[in-house]
Amino acid sequence: MTRFQYRQQWKICSPSEEMTMKQQFARILRASAAAGAATALLGTAFALTAASSHAQSRTALLVYTALETDAMKQYKDGFEKANPTVEIRWVRDSTGVVTAKLLAEKNNPQADVVVGLAATSLALLGQEGMLLPYEPSGMKQLNPAYVDSARPPSWIGMDVWGATVCFNTIEAKKLNLPKPTSWADLAKPVYKGQIVMPHPASSGTGYLDVTAWLQMFGEAKGWQYMDALHQNIAQYTHSGSKPCTMAGTGEFPIGISFEFRGHQVKRSGAPVELIFPKEGLGWDVEASGIMKGTKNLAGAQKLVDWMSSKEANQISSNWWAIVAYPGIAKKVEGIPDDYEKLLIKPNDFNWSAKNRERILAEWGTRYNSKAEKK
Repeated sequence: MTRFQYRQQWKICSPSEEMTMKQQFARILRASAAAGAATALLGTAFALTAASSHAQSRTALLVYTALETDAMKQYKDGFEKANPTVEIRWVRDSTGVVTAKLLAEKNNPQADVVVGLAATSLALLGQEGMLLPYEPSGMKQLNPAYVDSARPPSWIGMDVWGATVCFNTIEAKKLNLPKPTSWADLAKPVYKGQIVMPHPASSGTGYLDVTAWLQMFGEAKGWQYMDALHQNIAQYTHSGSKPCTMAGTGEFPIGISFEFRGHQVKRSGAPVELIFPKEGLGWDVEASGIMKGTKNLAGAQKLVDWMSSKEANQISSNWWAIVAYPGIAKKVEGIPDDYEKLLIKPNDFNWSAKNRERILAEWGTRYNSKAEKK
C-alpha cells in the first residue's frame, strides 16, 4: 500500500482539517451537555411541581390544643400516617388561655378543631353555640361516661386527668413537715408558705380543683376551705404542670398538680411521692370537638374520627391511667389501681362551664394577690 493510499484509507487530516474537526466535536459535546442539563432541569421542575401539587392537595387543619407537649408529636404523626391528605397545624397553650382565645374569636373563628381541651371548656363553647355536633365513626366503642351526653355529641373524650399532690419527701424532712393525706390537711397552719397550685383562670387543672371543692363541700364551705388553703399558698402558677415540677426540684415541698405530670416527675428520679387526697379528686376529660364554621369540615371530621379510634387511645394510654376506649389502659407507675374510684362523682361539667365566669371572678377577688407574674 502506497503512502497516498494509506492516507486515503484512514482519512488522515491536515492540521487545518484536524482543528476544524476538534471544533465540531467540541460543539457536539457542548450541545449534548446543554441537552442533558435541560433534561435534568426539566426533571427537577417536574419533581418540584409534583411535590408542590402534593403539598397543595393536603388539607391543613388549624387545631387549638392544651395537650402536653410530650404527646403532641405522637398524635400528629399517627393521624397524618392514617390520613396522608390532611395536615395538623397546632396552636398550643394552657387550658385557660386556649379557652379565652376561642371565646374572643367567637365572631371570627380561626380554629377548625379543638383537641385535648378540658371537657368543661368544650361544654362552655357548646353553650355559646360555637361547636358543630358530630358523631364520629368510633364513638359507640367509647365509654359513654367520657363523651358528651347530647346526640349527636359536641365533644368526644380522649382521657381523664385528675388532681394529684406532689410531695417532696427530702424537702419535707428538712422542714419537719408531715405527709398530708387529705385536702383538709393542706389547710393546716404547718404548711404555711409551702404549697404551690395552678391558677384556675389559666390552668384547667386549677379550675378542676376549685370546682371539685365547691361541689364536694358545697359552695359556702368550699370558699371557706379555699380561704384557709390560701394562707398556705406561696404562689398560684399559670401552668398545671409547674407546681409538681417545682416540688420535684425542691423549690417548694408541695405542689398541687395532676397525675400525668406527677408520674413524669417521679419517673425522672425526683424524690416525690404522689398523694391522692382521701376526700376525692377533682377531674376533667381531655376532649375533641369541631368548631362551627370550619371551612375544612371533611378534614375536621377525619381528625375527630381518628381521635376516637383505638389507635389514638393507645397513644393516650402511654401517659393516662384512664382513657375513653375501654380495656386498653396500662398500669401507670405511682397511680393506684383504684384511681378511677377516687374521682368525685357526680362531676357536673355543664355546671362548671355555666358558672365559670362567676367562679373565676370570685376566686380572683379573693386570691389573685398571690398569682404568678406573667
